[in-house]
Amino acid sequence: MFAAPAKESCVSNFIVKKVAVLGAGVMGAQIAAHCINARVPVVLFDLPAKEGPKNGIVQRAIENLKKLSPAPLGNKDDAALIQVANYEDDLAVLEGCDLIIEAIAERMDWKHDLYKKVAPHIGPKAIFASNTSGLSINALSEGFDAGLKARFCGVHFFNPPRYMHLVELIPTQSTEPHILDQLEAFLTTTLGKGVVRAFDTPNFVANRVGVFGILATIIEAEKYGLSVDVVDDLTGAKLGRAKSGTFRTADVVGLDTMGHVIRTMQDNLKDDPFFSSYATPPLLAKLVEQGALGQKSGAGFYKKVGKDILRIDPAKGDYVPGGAKADDIIARILKEKDPVKRMKALHDSTNPQGQFLWAIFRDAFHYIAVHLESVADNARDLDFAMRWGFGWSVGPFETWQAAGWKQIAQWVKEDIDAGKALSTAPLPDWVFDGRDGVHSEKGSYSPSKKADVARSELPVYQRQAFRAPLVGEGAADGKSAGTTFFEDESVRIWHQNDDVLILSFKTKMHVIGQGVIDGMNKAVSEAEQNFKGLVIWHPDAAEGGAFSAGADLQSMLPLFMSGGVKAIEPVVHQLQQAHQRLKYASVPVIAAVAGLALGGGCELLLHTAKRVVSIESYIGLVEVGVGLIPAGGGLKEAAVRAAREAKGNDILPFLKEYMLAAATANVSKSALEARKLGYLREDDVIVFNPYELLHVAKVEARALFDAGYRPQLPPQVPVIGRNGLATIMAQLVNMRDGGFISAHDFKLGKMIAETVSGGEVEEGSIVNEQWLLDIERKFFMELLNHPKTQERIMGMMQTGKPVRN
Repeated sequence: MFAAPAKESCVSNFIVKKVAVLGAGVMGAQIAAHCINARVPVVLFDLPAKEGPKNGIVQRAIENLKKLSPAPLGNKDDAALIQVANYEDDLAVLEGCDLIIEAIAERMDWKHDLYKKVAPHIGPKAIFASNTSGLSINALSEGFDAGLKARFCGVHFFNPPRYMHLVELIPTQSTEPHILDQLEAFLTTTLGKGVVRAFDTPNFVANRVGVFGILATIIEAEKYGLSVDVVDDLTGAKLGRAKSGTFRTADVVGLDTMGHVIRTMQDNLKDDPFFSSYATPPLLAKLVEQGALGQKSGAGFYKKVGKDILRIDPAKGDYVPGGAKADDIIARILKEKDPVKRMKALHDSTNPQGQFLWAIFRDAFHYIAVHLESVADNARDLDFAMRWGFGWSVGPFETWQAAGWKQIAQWVKEDIDAGKALSTAPLPDWVFDGRDGVHSEKGSYSPSKKADVARSELPVYQRQAFRAPLVGEGAADGKSAGTTFFEDESVRIWHQNDDVLILSFKTKMHVIGQGVIDGMNKAVSEAEQNFKGLVIWHPDAAEGGAFSAGADLQSMLPLFMSGGVKAIEPVVHQLQQAHQRLKYASVPVIAAVAGLALGGGCELLLHTAKRVVSIESYIGLVEVGVGLIPAGGGLKEAAVRAAREAKGNDILPFLKEYMLAAATANVSKSALEARKLGYLREDDVIVFNPYELLHVAKVEARALFDAGYRPQLPPQVPVIGRNGLATIMAQLVNMRDGGFISAHDFKLGKMIAETVSGGEVEEGSIVNEQWLLDIERKFFMELLNHPKTQERIMGMMQTGKPVRN
């Protein structure tokens, strides 16, 4: 038996002070990195190196974290915070860890050998978990004493762990329920995950359904004669799934990894009615045999040669030019907004691509109906597993329900009876019991319980005012919940019948035009009169939306065409003053930020009392991309902040970072990096679960108000003047003459430099904020008339991409 110290009584307040990750491979190292993102101390273990430093394996893995893309670390400098360890010298370190996650290779015998080593060193209250992607959790726990078995479970992160929302939590028959509750709370709030509890079945929920889906797609693609690039175009963004589609996703995951997951199904699901579909596709087997393992080996279903992406041609056994797309008629069907009409058009289509799409939908619906009872507690868990683990915007049961439950069920039955399906297994009786779907206001259907199951009521979910929505559930989503104070086409000002007012933008990408400016002023007035604070938050914050993509250039165009620059200037002035109004409001204004906060969106958050920001926030002043400079107070704030940070010392070193970020349109790749760039302050709150953003922002607003909040007094700002400007200009000249920036970029850089320097004044001159705002606005107006800027604006509006001229 693998012995562990005797169990003590559990404590209700479970705080993870330190995590150990066993295994510094791809997943282990990235799980450790994400713990560091969340400011959880972590120690990363691996075997002692045979040559060189004993911890060389772990040290190389940590170095590699800095190079990976997408980046596992929110700030790559934080790699140094990961503690290194090996199994020979450092097992005693485990005794101080509250959570131990094993993440070594998927070999039962290797895992058991490791467990024998580590079990005696696991603390009496620590949770021990395996990050296995499909091995039996009960089988892994064999040999543990009762105390450790009660604290052991599966905790399956999806790759890459920082970005994929899903974690599957899998108990053994002996895992104590409170262990799972504690771990779910930690995963949800601290690491920002969406937790789905899975049964201990091969590949759990997401991989079981998702890998079947990939196999079914390969089978049906071959049947209908479709190439891999056409399949990926059909099964990517057009279906609301990961834009990489099916085969490109397999290349990213690794074809050897895919083969391993398929073999797990082959070895453990021999009685499955879909067993014949689990055969390793011959093309996949051939590629693996040739060492073409996907992205990591440089070739798989695709191969990059120079700038060209080639695709595998199974008939030729070689790579040929790719890039083929869906037929126009199918692309038009997929743009149909009514899910009932869209699915009917695919079902009735005579086009091979349409028939292929109906076939993969039918196969998925057939599979999830037959297997729901054995793989998940209820339909909600299965849908969230696919949304959060495979990047689907809508889960398979949601798709079925939205497209017409009864009609789809009939069509699937007809295909099964006609021998067109991948299995002869009939749909379960509950599918035909008169229902219109599996999700309703009462909950989601559970075949094992023969009832609708409500959502978890664990305390951690009280932090989520609006939980992830489901088709058919009818839950409040923040677009209509609460009590509305004011609403028009641009904004909604509302509250949850408490003491904090909420301002939500309704514009596309939450861009800022006249309506939003008016809404900000209206919201501040109401908050000052009747509330403890104002939170700027948007209902789609957790679903990958933007905080704000900046100024609404589209709405400015008619103004510009009719009245020229003079017609635009009042709007820019109003924007500046609205931001100042946020800054000097008599109650705290909190920006609850997730996703893109660009240009005017970045300027807006700079003017709030405090920012509560999702880790996945991408913040920057990007106006140079459209040939403009920031004019909503962003450069004014750079000068104010640099002067404050200098504390009477030389301002220029503090100013350079702000100026360079604006001049190069540098956008942070995380909230942690935004803090490093100066867009966020040290006391701003970084939130890891975007569904908790509104809750935390409201808590911060109340806390500031209850502490006697007063807005800061308007500062008198010392500036670097013409002497400092000359120093900056010398650098810009070098960049222009070296070919690093264009002549127009040089002009923009000069205007940014002159603004943050305070203009043509003596070094050390004291100016006020309005002086800086006036310089911003003057240059902005001048640029609007410039042909090069107009080229950039039109290019961005037409293509969505910056023009370099």
